Amino acid sequence: MAVTGLVGSVVAFVIALLIGGLAIYISARVVSDIDDYGHAVITAFVGAIAWALTAWIPLIGPVLALIVWVGVINWRYPGGWGKAAIIGLAAWVSALVILFVVNSIFGLGIGAFGIPGV
Repeated sequence: MAVTGLVGSVVAFVIALLIGGLAIYISARVVSDIDDYGHAVITAFVGAIAWALTAWIPLIGPVLALIVWVGVINWRYPGGWGKAAIIGLAAWVSALVILFVVNSIFGLGIGAFGIPGV
């Protein structure tokens, strides 16, 4: 029984990470003309870790976490903080659309790992 739960958790994590990576890929492709899905998945993973390490801080955590998450995008993609913020916003919107479609069609309740609040 425990193995089944672990396998289900790993599958859910991988699917959520791939969706988060897809959202970043779409936004980076549009904003920065970068065509590298693997780069986007790694960005989603690093961004999720950065979010987790900062979001728990009382009072300022969520704001600090958002700044750090955009900082990860800024570090991983060219164009500066402005483009990174646009990529982040576009990734958030892309993730919402992707999750709406995927969850509606397949009846899943998954999120997007690496995309804050989704």
